[in-house]
Amino acid sequence: MKTVFITGATSGIGEAAVYAFANAGWKVVATGRRADRLEALAAAVGPDKVHTLAFDVRDEAARDAAIASLPKDFATIDLLINNAGLALGVNPAQQADLDQWKTMIDTNVTALVSMTHRLLPALIAAKGAIINISSVAATYPYRGGNAYGGTKAFVHQFSLGLRSDLHGTGVRVTSIEPGMVETEFTLVRTGGDQSASDAIYGGADPMTGADIAATLLWVAELPPHLNINTLELMPVSQSFAGFQVSRA
Repeated sequence: MKTVFITGATSGIGEAAVYAFANAGWKVVATGRRADRLEALAAAVGPDKVHTLAFDVRDEAARDAAIASLPKDFATIDLLINNAGLALGVNPAQQADLDQWKTMIDTNVTALVSMTHRLLPALIAAKGAIINISSVAATYPYRGGNAYGGTKAFVHQFSLGLRSDLHGTGVRVTSIEPGMVETEFTLVRTGGDQSASDAIYGGADPMTGADIAATLLWVAELPPHLNINTLELMPVSQSFAGFQVSRA
């Protein structure tokens, strides 16, 4: 039985992935900052299928202590899903909050790189896999996307770099790049503005966390000689915008 290590498992795509993988027979290490949500998740899915670790991915000491505490049945990691991440703020760069930029970089880039580095020896030993959650924002810029889009572009390129470096090890690496997914994402980005979230998703028939979780499971369970390098997903209702033109 294989084990998947999922960051950001307390909501959205990460939470849905816990259910998807556990229901498919995987053992799941579910991590996140909110211990109460993790406890509820383990109770719902079953402690024999899910082991929870409560820590902030930006705190390397807490991360290492948590990983060291894993019981034997969950200690061999076959798949890392780097899902923890966030967007903060919707302002253009000239009006953006620098602290929000730094938080996004610390979470979406530095913590992801650090977690990957920490688990790489185990993943190489297992001939396992890494799935990084990027975004269509890595490819398609939009007003207010600034630092967030930059962090996701990093995730895309880092994934390709890992593939190159891990050549010959048997480790697979995939960048999953979703468009509009209805989760707590916009609530976090806008500081809890439910009306803003409703305005974005209302009538759009967006993707769900379960949609992306099913995709993650499909990628993870492909034959070991196949690698999905990059996979971009959007709801049918979302497509590409035109260029902006400023006229005098």
